[in-house]
Amino acid sequence: MGVMNRFMSFLGLQEEEEIVEREQISREEDEYEPAPVENRKNQRANVVSIHSQKNVKVVLYEPRSYDEAQEIADHLRSHRTVVINLQRVRNDQAMRIIDFLSGTVYALGGGISKIGGNIFMCTPDTVEIQGSITEILGDDQDYNRMR
Repeated sequence: MGVMNRFMSFLGLQEEEEIVEREQISREEDEYEPAPVENRKNQRANVVSIHSQKNVKVVLYEPRSYDEAQEIADHLRSHRTVVINLQRVRNDQAMRIIDFLSGTVYALGGGISKIGGNIFMCTPDTVEIQGSITEILGDDQDYNRMR
């Protein structure tokens, strides 16, 4: 009870029941205060990544037509690395597949790398590629057509 409430009840200007109800309401409001900032920071420290390293998959793909590019893009959307061998596809279709996958990888924030003659690796944003492969096949005519 506050000093003013006690004084008023002593003089008989206020009833005791009203005072008790007001105090109970104010206590209930105090119980619903948001948690201090320190507790919130401790709760954030327990954040766990959804993409764990246990389920890492690399998909090897040899498309035979441009129609299969959609399936490769679906693997990328599922956060899987895809290695694509384009040796069984005509050059014009291979270029279309690479163009499509380049757009997909860009939209997902991933990367695309050439790892051999007509072989490419597309990675999602969760995979980092380090290093490079030198171009040994620079004199090969088939290789020059794909560049």
